Amino acid sequence: MMQLSFSPQLMITAIVVIAIAVVCVKTGKLTVPAAILAVFIAMLVALGAGLGGLILLGGFFILGVTATSHKKQLKTIEGALPPQRRTAGQVFANGGVAAIMGLLAFLYPAQENLYRLMLAASLASATADTLSSELGMVYGRRFYNILTFKKEPKGLDGVISLEGTLLGAAGALLLAVVYGFFFGWGKQVCFVLLAGITGNLVDSVLGATLERRRFIGNDAVNFLNTLLAALVGAGIFRLYIYCT
Repeated sequence: MMQLSFSPQLMITAIVVIAIAVVCVKTGKLTVPAAILAVFIAMLVALGAGLGGLILLGGFFILGVTATSHKKQLKTIEGALPPQRRTAGQVFANGGVAAIMGLLAFLYPAQENLYRLMLAASLASATADTLSSELGMVYGRRFYNILTFKKEPKGLDGVISLEGTLLGAAGALLLAVVYGFFFGWGKQVCFVLLAGITGNLVDSVLGATLERRRFIGNDAVNFLNTLLAALVGAGIFRLYIYCT
């Protein structure tokens, strides 16, 4: 296991992350508990994946906030809820798996490549889910239940559109490219992309089944889709290593 040392780089990272969290609270993006948890998550990601991990996390946050704010008046008029301050539960649902993977990468450096890939896959899924939901509401033309393919009103759990799905895939691709830039341009970039898309689709399936029946809430759905994406990424990676 790696020993924890408070290097100047880590201290600078903490200062920057805390400053960003304060700004998010002041601008109404996060509640105070959510901001505190976001700092904790960011530091764990930085421990295990360094600057690349932070850029991945920041990419998800920026894309998510932008998509949520994009044409919010149109969403409100059409029945969507206006953006609210993100709670600690929402922050953990989207970033908790990434934080766990960052911690594991730090504790077990011999497996850091695997855990970093899983970290990236979880954030790719979170990004794909946010973009497909938020931008699909604006640009989608026809909306279908992901299980029955019957037309249903947009905004319902488990309802998707082609446009939203493609925009979500584009979000996953962006994070896969960031992963490649910092961690190498091998086949793992494709693994992150595939895992992100898979996680987003599973999110819709969970929405159409368990969430509609009120067995679980949206935060649980988001956590499960990021966890599954991480596991899918790990599975593909392991299969690739086994076959080569």
